[in-house]
Amino acid sequence: MLRSLGFTLFAAAVSATAADLFRDDFSRFPPGWLSQPVGQLNAAIQEYHYLPHRGVPLWPWENPITHDDTWVVSDENGKSYLEQHTVNARAVEYNPLMITGDAEWADAAAEVKVKPLSMDLYSGLVFRYQTNRHYYLFALHGGQFAKLSVRQPIDKKFRTQDWRDLAQAAFPYDSKHYYALRVENDGPRIRAFIDGKLILETSDSEILKGRAGVAANTPARFMDFVVTASDATAARIKQRIAAREAELATLRAANPKPKLWKKFDTPGFGAGRNVRFGDLDGDGRIDMLIGQNIPRVRGDAFDHISCLTAVTLDGKVLWRSGRPDPRNTLLTNDTPFQIHDIDGDGKNEVVLVRDFQLQILDGATGKLRKSTWMPEMSTDLKEHPYQLNSGDSIAFLNLSGQKGRHEILVKDRYKYFWIFSNDLKLLWQGSGQTGHYPYAFDADGDGKEEFMLGYTLWSHDGRKLWSHDEELRDHADGIVMGNFSGDANAQPMVYACGSDEGFLLFDREGKMLKHLRIGHAQSPSIARYRTDLPGMQLITVNYWRNPGIISIFDHAGNLLKQAEPIHSGSPLLPVNWRGDGQEFALLSGNVREGGMIDGELRRVVMFPDDGHPDLAYAVMDLTGDARDEIILWDTKSVWIYTQDRPFTGKRIYAPVRNPDYNESNYRTTVSMPGWKSLP
Repeated sequence: MLRSLGFTLFAAAVSATAADLFRDDFSRFPPGWLSQPVGQLNAAIQEYHYLPHRGVPLWPWENPITHDDTWVVSDENGKSYLEQHTVNARAVEYNPLMITGDAEWADAAAEVKVKPLSMDLYSGLVFRYQTNRHYYLFALHGGQFAKLSVRQPIDKKFRTQDWRDLAQAAFPYDSKHYYALRVENDGPRIRAFIDGKLILETSDSEILKGRAGVAANTPARFMDFVVTASDATAARIKQRIAAREAELATLRAANPKPKLWKKFDTPGFGAGRNVRFGDLDGDGRIDMLIGQNIPRVRGDAFDHISCLTAVTLDGKVLWRSGRPDPRNTLLTNDTPFQIHDIDGDGKNEVVLVRDFQLQILDGATGKLRKSTWMPEMSTDLKEHPYQLNSGDSIAFLNLSGQKGRHEILVKDRYKYFWIFSNDLKLLWQGSGQTGHYPYAFDADGDGKEEFMLGYTLWSHDGRKLWSHDEELRDHADGIVMGNFSGDANAQPMVYACGSDEGFLLFDREGKMLKHLRIGHAQSPSIARYRTDLPGMQLITVNYWRNPGIISIFDHAGNLLKQAEPIHSGSPLLPVNWRGDGQEFALLSGNVREGGMIDGELRRVVMFPDDGHPDLAYAVMDLTGDARDEIILWDTKSVWIYTQDRPFTGKRIYAPVRNPDYNESNYRTTVSMPGWKSLP
């Protein structure tokens, strides 16, 4: 994991000696679970909200599989232990992990005592860790042998980890004893010991440095973890860390720093990432519409919008519809409400599904203008608790060829969608593996938009132009269609982040060009993240089973780089922070694990440690200089940051983004290049 952390600080934090890079007996942790299950909201809360931990601060350890509650601490005969206490039912897909250290650790030795509590599967020592899909493992397996292997970052099969085995030896063991596992690294050379005896030796140079930790796919206890190096090796590691930190300091100094612009409280009516932005009162300035919700039936499929509060960015409440309650602030799904000028009169309305009706509210007052009942639920759905559909998300399309997007697409969670006119007449409907959110694009140039929904391209009049819904086994978390090559004559292509299907690329006719199983890919965005390359780049983050791994692709679908700067999801919104043509991607507002990353996945802008919220964020130009402001909020307050210095130059980068009226926790954000001349 990329860290802005020097060796001296790290060593001091763990009280290491000169020969120790790290030493821990786990006694720093309180007895009990090292996490607190999220409960009603389920672990999906961390897909696009930032939580510093799930119950117990872990630093300097980290749980890369952040959505799992797999680790506990207790004592045995007066000594503390760390225990992986679960049987991983999806062991073929991923491993529970706990890691620590620095990416520059190399030519070091890692050691831990492990007591397997089950003979099933394996438990052992992780080293040369790059991401939770790319590391080496020395482990005891199945009660019978010890093995060295390396986890591969790209899987060959759907939901199946790909391992490359390096060496194996017979080693019968039991569940009554602790075994001291030790790995020594010297360049590509790897030597593995158990209880001081050399068991395996091999050479492999796929990864030569990285962090260290423990892993277990079955219950196991760990004691006395230590990473050591010679004084000369430790000095070289310290030098490399210092050089990295100096480079980051230089990069950060060259960028504007976030400066607080506005802040206000949201007492009782705040929410998580369930907010829309648009001009509600007609004064030409952006307002904020905050939605609270009540989950129904189960945690993330049938939410009911319980309260809407319209507020200016100075904190003035414009109107409210429903009763606010601080219990109804968080969610793990989309909710169907948007701000849009649906009738083309120059004034925004609020369009939403509430109480099983598709409604249009007056934007300035929140009063109901028009409504219609939602269609009936189909009995072929696995869950159909209601007679009528309750809606999942809303998007606006131009299917008529008229000016603006005035047709309304409403979808359920994963199968059906409906197209309404702007006077709420049902025009047509469709079904398929819809995924989370559509993306509209005029692919044939006739002035009427086609749209991708799931892995299907739909025509403006309801025809399936092509589809891969039947062959792909996990839904599309983020989908986009366009020409991002930088060549105006190039054909548009379709990019999909397909959950456990990974990254997919199709041509305009639907031919699959690329399919990389990089893990559960979601939350993509496309922008000019690398100005040294032609065209635009797509960046995406993993969540389920391999959270926090960020991958960046070029416009042709070539994987450029991967890293794990965060252990949870993120919307990865592009930020026009400098105005010079290069954009950054925002991780979160957290002062340590957040910030903005560049196209090399380096944290190049950090937020001040001033007490600001960091649960959720949005990005948009609020001051009018074309550069973006950052809106950070939690359930209690909103803070807005701008740059600490004015822009200087004769033209400023002014990218064109998805319209605010098509907002979603799952949309692919596209930031098309654009420039504006300055006086």
